[in-house]
Amino acid sequence: MPGEHTKSASVKADAIIRDMATRWSDEHVAAMLNRMGLTTGQGLSWNAIRVGSHRRNHDIAGYESKTKDGRCLTLSEAATQLGVSHYAVRCLIKSSVLPARQVVEDAPWQIMADDLRLPEVQEALRARADRRRRPCRNSADERTLRLPGT
Repeated sequence: MPGEHTKSASVKADAIIRDMATRWSDEHVAAMLNRMGLTTGQGLSWNAIRVGSHRRNHDIAGYESKTKDGRCLTLSEAATQLGVSHYAVRCLIKSSVLPARQVVEDAPWQIMADDLRLPEVQEALRARADRRRRPCRNSADERTLRLPGT
């Protein structure tokens, strides 16, 4: 058939597309594949159109933001729901307080919405808020630094 070829994406690229497709847009999947240095079967870089074409040719369900059910969140969505910064969420993930998953290194974080309500997550957020309320220095010490010769 015209337009058909025998070249196809690597097994690794296919596995990443399959794993990310239902939770991430084709654009995000393409960015991840490109960061990893993976190319299409023709040696081209990935873009949303190529990822979408690969999904359709291999019957891989895709991500549709309009049907996103809120069970799986991005780091940004988790930060918004918790009312904290992206950095705070990364700290919770790094310290293993907040369970999160990446398909591969540098891929977007996948955070289950139910995990935001875990007692250890809530306690860590309370402790973080308490630390932020304390002054950085002892406010009772109002001494002035005197420089010699002034």
